[in-house]
Amino acid sequence: MQLVLQTLVDGLVLGGLYSLAAIGFSLIFGVMNVVNLSHGVIVLIGAYLSYFFWQTLGVDPLLSIPPVMAVLFCLGYVYQRGLIQLAVDRSSLVASMLVTFGVALMLRNLLVLIFSPDFKSITPSWAFTFFVIGPVTVDLVRISALCASLVLLSLLALALHRTGIGRVIRATAQQDLAARLCGVDVRHVYGLTFGMSAAFAGASGAILGIVMPFSPPDEVHWTINAFVVVTLGGVGSPSGALLGGLLLGVISTATSQAIGPAFPNVMMFLILVVMLLVRPAGLLGNAFSGSR
Repeated sequence: MQLVLQTLVDGLVLGGLYSLAAIGFSLIFGVMNVVNLSHGVIVLIGAYLSYFFWQTLGVDPLLSIPPVMAVLFCLGYVYQRGLIQLAVDRSSLVASMLVTFGVALMLRNLLVLIFSPDFKSITPSWAFTFFVIGPVTVDLVRISALCASLVLLSLLALALHRTGIGRVIRATAQQDLAARLCGVDVRHVYGLTFGMSAAFAGASGAILGIVMPFSPPDEVHWTINAFVVVTLGGVGSPSGALLGGLLLGVISTATSQAIGPAFPNVMMFLILVVMLLVRPAGLLGNAFSGSR
């Protein structure tokens, strides 16, 4: 029973990180219909930015989340307006997917050039604090990671449903032509959406750095995880990303414990295939599909 509870807790903590890392991917796919294959490398850029702040300025990784999000929001906006939008205008959405794949390869090699291919990790002063709650042991790093993920996902959900820009984003996602007719600058909305996606990806990277080691080749892992989480939970919804991420986290840790550490990816792809066959819209469906 102790092993089961410990596995469940570890899976939920890992799932919170998966959820936060995937919400940006879900948002872009839901609003713009773009599969962003550079999403994983944006997550890692957030991790490396947080690592830089910690190493050079001594900034706590959790306190580095706001500046990391601000930097990546600006970069994401420029990336979408200056590159992805041009690919969509001049060719197609498939071309934009190929562009993001090429950008991912370039940024991955750039990270190797700047930071080396070696694993990095962020170890704040409180990293080795842990709590024993009954039969379960939880360290402060994982508790803070889960709490930060839940807070950020809640803030995004509030922004999408309680603010003017959130309503404009949802309206554009549901019917971009109608939004244009109402005077909405759809291109600007797409840029803001991509900026928000990059910001939340960067935040997940900052949290990732204190939970586990990371290196440039990990970008593929985080892109694939985001795709699986979106497939599980549904497109465009913070609650869908949270549900999908928590499920994937529990499944991954349970598979590692029950079968072996080499098999979580096998189980992940098996679940992906089953979901695409049984319920391709995800457990909670497409959040933006109502008016399409």
